[in-house]
Amino acid sequence: MLERWTLFVVRKRLTVLLLWVFILAIGALSSAGLDSRLSASVYVPKSASSRANQVLSRDFDENIEGTFTVVDYFHQATTMQISKLETKIEVTSQIIPGSYIAESKAIGGILFSNINTPLSLSRASRYTEPFRAALRSSGVTGALVTGPPAVESDVTPVLNTDLHRGELIGVVISLAILIIVLGFSWQVLIPFLLALASIAATIGTIDLLARKFLIVLYIPNIVELIGLGLAVDYSLLMITRFRREIRATPLDKNSAIVRVVASAGRTVRLSAFTIALALATLLLVPIPFIRSLGMATILVPLFSFLAAFTLQPVLLSLFPTAGGGWTNREQPFNRLAQLIVKRPKVIAGCSIAALVGLALVSMGLHLTPSSLTAVPAHLESERALTAVTHSVGEGVITPNELVIDLGSVGAAQSSQTELARTELAKFLLKDPEALVVATGTKPPYIDSSQRYLRIFLVGRHGFSAPESVALVKRMRSISLQQFGFSRQATLLVGGAAAQGVDLMHVLGNSFPWILTLMLLLIFLALLHAFKSIVLPLKAILLDLISLSVAFGILVLAFGTRAISGALGIYHLGQIEAWAGIFLFVLLFGLSMDYEVFIISSIKEARDSGATNVQAIIQGVTQTGMVVSASALIFMGAVLGLTQGHFAGLQELGIGLFFGVLIDATIIRGLLLPSIMVLLGEWNWWLPRLIARTMKTTPTPLDEVRG
Repeated sequence: MLERWTLFVVRKRLTVLLLWVFILAIGALSSAGLDSRLSASVYVPKSASSRANQVLSRDFDENIEGTFTVVDYFHQATTMQISKLETKIEVTSQIIPGSYIAESKAIGGILFSNINTPLSLSRASRYTEPFRAALRSSGVTGALVTGPPAVESDVTPVLNTDLHRGELIGVVISLAILIIVLGFSWQVLIPFLLALASIAATIGTIDLLARKFLIVLYIPNIVELIGLGLAVDYSLLMITRFRREIRATPLDKNSAIVRVVASAGRTVRLSAFTIALALATLLLVPIPFIRSLGMATILVPLFSFLAAFTLQPVLLSLFPTAGGGWTNREQPFNRLAQLIVKRPKVIAGCSIAALVGLALVSMGLHLTPSSLTAVPAHLESERALTAVTHSVGEGVITPNELVIDLGSVGAAQSSQTELARTELAKFLLKDPEALVVATGTKPPYIDSSQRYLRIFLVGRHGFSAPESVALVKRMRSISLQQFGFSRQATLLVGGAAAQGVDLMHVLGNSFPWILTLMLLLIFLALLHAFKSIVLPLKAILLDLISLSVAFGILVLAFGTRAISGALGIYHLGQIEAWAGIFLFVLLFGLSMDYEVFIISSIKEARDSGATNVQAIIQGVTQTGMVVSASALIFMGAVLGLTQGHFAGLQELGIGLFFGVLIDATIIRGLLLPSIMVLLGEWNWWLPRLIARTMKTTPTPLDEVRG
């Protein structure tokens, strides 16, 4: 079937090329307007914080994601001067459709004005710069505008700049490595054309998804840089196999292309679907932010695979086959394979010893919902937040909001409720973490129906700090009836800290099950591909070791001031949860990618009649150069993430860079073949029952025992 498909594609190459040109055009058009449809929302559906936000939105007319905050120093201004400043801000804010000042406070020499709008996050962000310009024109020159819309407006250009710089770094490094491997040949262009095509298809599809689902603001950066690395890897694997085949039959290019798709193409297919399976598990996380990462990035390996099976054969048929490259590329890996075969115990032991230390460091990993400090300090929205935290405290940026449902309309004005509200406020103020408790009998503390009460509690620490987390849990354990509220009164706690608690709770409950499902699915896929029960188990074990080492490096890089300073990254005691989970899933799939490259070659040699040792030597020799070059190319592609301005992307980039480095060298280059030598014929054990289910030939125990 693959033979017929490949010949069909080559015969219809003009149609295939035109189709991919059309996809490129769609991708370019989609990319131009994609930013306006992306979001940074991290709400947790059906959680207590989400229910609180629904009440605030519905009954208090508060649109958290569409709210601007104006911060302005007033120094020693009189009450009248402050009032005039508030009026100027209110009048100027009318440039934003439907806006009004929901709250205005003077604390610590700073005036805070929260301007509510009915607009979505993306629509509100478009008014950020016009609003800032209007403030300056009205004479409010010292004001700083922040809030979710302003943050998104400030962040998007920086993300785009980071992306373009990352792409340039990735392309230059990839080009250099491809020239070393393939020589000065037109075939060097094929991997870039494949990457361009697959990225365009991915971006075009993401643009469609963003019209219906929440898609994270970081997605283009992640997709384009990872897409570059993955597509180039697949293309390089097929080109090197094509050169081997064309040397055998120099006059029959089409037959060589058919054999490439039948051999290397199967490896690409298995690799792409293994990575896609790993990423697909993110779709099961009941948090739109995390789910969108899986929804978008699962497209990268799938479109890379599609391009490899359609565009790659066409380009191989059109481009000249001549080219030099690294002429002795297999000799160093052959010598390495011979050494591993002779000293498998020593090499395995030394490899494990080198990995254990870094793996143990991963025990110090701590996750945080997010971090306000890990944003570029030069942005106006961030400067406003910094001014507030320095003058008042970190907690004032993200106050806790206690929402009390009294159960009936008008209940907020009863004397019983008034007394209970006062007692609750006094109780909250006694909490050692409480800095400010704000309550009252008028909006914004009571809704128009007078059924709901709202109390603001400003903590002393940032919303992700352990003290803030503990405060949320204490507030949620409060019994309203002990303060005199009626029996039907219920309490919800909203705000960033509560949202972070809910996010971490959902991730903690769901991820172990999702991880189990991911391991099971990948085990079954590798079992079907390798016809062995041992090889999939070994592959998963090595992947878990690789991940432990990567997270150990992540802890050292961000947690050690000297290392973070040398690398030019943030110094952080915690890793953002989304980055940690996404890194785990993505790196698991990528690590399996190199496993598939090597084992597929070893199995091909084994199926051709080679012994276990001979197959290992042949497999390592033939794939060593490809795996090494692929790893270097991928590391170059994600290097751009490490040089970005945002902590989460830096964490993802550092984890991928060093994870792939360790995986492609120590784990796949040394540990994998040495363990296979030690296992001997056990590598190929396939029990009769499983073989019967798979409709293949078994390798029973008596054969593997020799």
